[in-house]
Amino acid sequence: MPDIKLANVTVDCSGNAAELAGFYAQLLDREVDPGASPYFATAGRTAGLQPVLMFIQVPDRTPGKNSVHLDLHTEDIPAAVEKATGLGAKHVGDFDEYGATWTTMQDPEGNLFDIGKS
Repeated sequence: MPDIKLANVTVDCSGNAAELAGFYAQLLDREVDPGASPYFATAGRTAGLQPVLMFIQVPDRTPGKNSVHLDLHTEDIPAAVEKATGLGAKHVGDFDEYGATWTTMQDPEGNLFDIGKS
């Protein structure tokens, strides 16, 4: 059996890939890797972080809700929500279900991500 590892989390962008990479890099205290362009950017590869966040500009994003999203964990949800909002995210809603508490956010391009309690 092959050893399969998670390498990248890829986000399709309708706009500038480097700008969206910059949003997530700031949110997660990472750096955008050298060579970022409006068409392709990564965050975490140069620093050896896993998974690498990869952003690719595509001509036609899948319409509707994104089927894959990031679940980010923290001990201080309100502070993380404030940080994300300050970077350009939008607050979608707060949830307390199934024994978990989280806030759903929308990045500057409309992709959903969650901030929950670790």
